[in-house]
Amino acid sequence: MRRFPPRPIEILLVEDSISDAKLMAKALRQCKIATQIHRVRDGVEALDFLRQEGQYADCPLPHLILLDLNLPRKNGWEVLTEIKSDPRLRAIPAIVSSSSDDSRDILRAYQLHANSYVAKPTNLEQFRDLVRSLEDFWLTLAKLPSLY
Repeated sequence: MRRFPPRPIEILLVEDSISDAKLMAKALRQCKIATQIHRVRDGVEALDFLRQEGQYADCPLPHLILLDLNLPRKNGWEVLTEIKSDPRLRAIPAIVSSSSDDSRDILRAYQLHANSYVAKPTNLEQFRDLVRSLEDFWLTLAKLPSLY
């Protein structure tokens, strides 16, 4: 049986805060997930990246999206709505990361088809557990060799 080396997991981090972005990257490194993290700073850049437009034309589609809700130019709610309504993007798991722990925001995120919700400041252990559980299912699928 021919074995393929695992592809790196491509992660789109949509986060305008440098400190939050560093915290997320640290947690991913601690999970020991082979990743390539692509960071964009607002909702417009996120959608350009996902649609592979403009300066992001040659970027790969991510296997996972980490999405802040409070973003400049286009907020995370709008981005999540557009991602999950786009047939090409809707299957990409999206983890919402927000400073709100309000149950109404959490419910709204799941109603918009977020795959998970993490309140900031992110508990690193909780975040690692979440990413590991995603790795067991979603990210394992991303590691499978492409048939095309």
